[in-house]
Order: sequence, then structure tokens, then C-alpha cells
Amino acid sequence: MFTGLVEEAGRVEKIEEGGMLRLEISAPMVSSDVSLGDSVSVNGVCLTVSEARGDRLSFDAMAETLRRTALGGLEVGSFVNLERAMSAEKRFGGHLVQGHVDGVGEVLGVVPEGGAEMWEFAASEAVLRYTVEKGSICVDGISLTVVAVRDDSFTVSILPHTRGATNLKSLRVGDVVNLEADVIGKYVEKLVGPHIGNFLIERQSV
Repeated sequence: MFTGLVEEAGRVEKIEEGGMLRLEISAPMVSSDVSLGDSVSVNGVCLTVSEARGDRLSFDAMAETLRRTALGGLEVGSFVNLERAMSAEKRFGGHLVQGHVDGVGEVLGVVPEGGAEMWEFAASEAVLRYTVEKGSICVDGISLTVVAVRDDSFTVSILPHTRGATNLKSLRVGDVVNLEADVIGKYVEKLVGPHIGNFLIERQSV
């Protein structure tokens, strides 16, 4: 489990393709306190540390992960958002993030707004059905507050610190990102969904 508060923007140093995709990432801060087998959020995707050597960490992404995320589009030199798994004794500053990507989105536009920037991301129905105004969403592992929800996109406001401390500093219009909707909405739908029909029938009969 993660919080969506990025600890470090690591740099992809090496990519090996085979049965799986192996990413070698330089992460001076995060690598100081992880071990083989630990979970780390890499651009919002929960991956397992397969090798830790100095300030470099290696992760293997299987075919299913590559089909469902934007990790396959990374290149040597790409910046990736890194966050270690949440510990019980620390403050919980973002929102509940599982590292299970719901869909891939696309940067549609960036508009300056005061000292911040308004970013718009295209998203699928699988993500937007759980996206609400002023709710939370995870973009490439970053916990963000939704400003507005549209038919096929949503907007968020980005502060200069957030852009400078994450991979947003290197993203451009047309780039793809990993999206994870707030898990609470999924549980609510699972629990109340089967009862909605009966509720509507009862309301109509009153």
C-alpha cells in the first residue's frame, strides 16, 4: 500500500527486454532503505525489487503489467516517480494507493493558472466512473485532487513543487501516464451495486 506522495524522481539507467522487461533505476534516496523483495511504486505501479546494487534498483515487469500500464514506453533517461511502501508509524498524507493501475491516460493540455498549472488528462470510463470533483486520483504514482470531471477527461491543479519533484517536469502533451482511481469508490460500488435496482423500485412504489 502507498500514499501517492512521491519520495524521489528516479532515472531509468538501463532497460533489458526478454521474457520480462527489466528496469534499472538510479534512486539515491529510496535505495538507501529498501531490500531485495520490497515493494516500490514505480510511476504508480507496484513492483518488486529484484536487485539492489548501490544507488541502483532493478525491477522486472511481466507481460500483463506491460499490457495494462505505460511502463513499456519508458526509455533510458526517463524520470520515474518512486515511493516505498507505506509504514504504520508515519503520517498518512495522500490517499490509499494500491499500485494497481486502472488504465492508461494521456496528457491533453497544460495551462498556467496563477502560480500553478491546470493539467488535463484523457481517461477511460474504467477510471472516470470512480472520479469525482475534489476527490483523489493517482497519476503516475502522484496523489492529486480532481478539479473537474468531463466526459472523457479530468483536470488537476499542479503546484510548482509537485512538478519539480516528480516526472511531471519531463512530461509533454501526448505523453501517456498510469492512472489509478480511488479504491474506496470501487468498494462502495461492489457493496451497494447489487441493491440499487431494489432501492429504485421501492422509491417508485412509494
